[in-house]
Amino acid sequence: MSGRQAPQALADSPAILELSGVSAHYGKVGRRGPGRPAGRRRSPGSGDPLPALADVHLTVHTGESLGIVGESGSGKTTLGKCVVGLMPISAGQILFRGQVVGGPGRAADVPRVNGVQMVYQDPYSALNPKRTVGSTLREILTVHKLCARPQAHERSAELLESVGLSADILKRRPRSLSGGMCQRVAIARALAFGPAVLVADEVVSALDASVQAQVLNLIADTREAAGLSVIFITHDLAVVNQVCDRVIVLNRGAVVESGNTEDILNTPSDPYTRSLIDAVPELAGELWQR
Repeated sequence: MSGRQAPQALADSPAILELSGVSAHYGKVGRRGPGRPAGRRRSPGSGDPLPALADVHLTVHTGESLGIVGESGSGKTTLGKCVVGLMPISAGQILFRGQVVGGPGRAADVPRVNGVQMVYQDPYSALNPKRTVGSTLREILTVHKLCARPQAHERSAELLESVGLSADILKRRPRSLSGGMCQRVAIARALAFGPAVLVADEVVSALDASVQAQVLNLIADTREAAGLSVIFITHDLAVVNQVCDRVIVLNRGAVVESGNTEDILNTPSDPYTRSLIDAVPELAGELWQR
């Protein structure tokens, strides 16, 4: 697995994705505006929108690995959905390659091909259980005109090979595969689009430790080979410590701390960040002894 990039190298690389003052809510935002500040929960039956993100600013550089961390309910997955256009934002802007692709009241219109793709936590739910792996990949390649129909089978086999799987997998359905194999197929499906940014939402949390390492190595190698930018959404600070150049800490939808991974994990300035680190005894012990 490749090491983290130097801070200056990241600063010199161009921005591929930017979030500027992004807020998001669950429920309809009416005349009263966005509603309560982040961190407050609506009372049952109140009808107020439920805040999920509040004034989030972040930049993803070309080739960067950015970690988004926080406890359950902190807004990590919501942020990922906003980035890929699965959820509208209520305030702010989302920019891709310097162009505004998302604004208040609408979902981000990010390009599917050569744009942003997402890999989900549960590959079994993300893949159609009734379709073979080959059918799934061939449909993407032909519908989006990524290759000519006669070459779709060969290209599908190449995609599987790129994630460490044999062409025999093309004939199989997701439920006949192990969790690690299925997640590799999900990564291959995302890579078929030639994305510039890959959003990895808790992609190894449901896998065994040995398989986790294999999948993380795969993403890191792909990132290095293709100049891919990766957003790792995770609650696992050990994963962040291993693969991320920078980290952003979310608490109740708001950014409480951001910076280079080494700085944040070794000298956190926010008590919430320190509490996250202290909750992982092995990691905390390793860091505090440095």
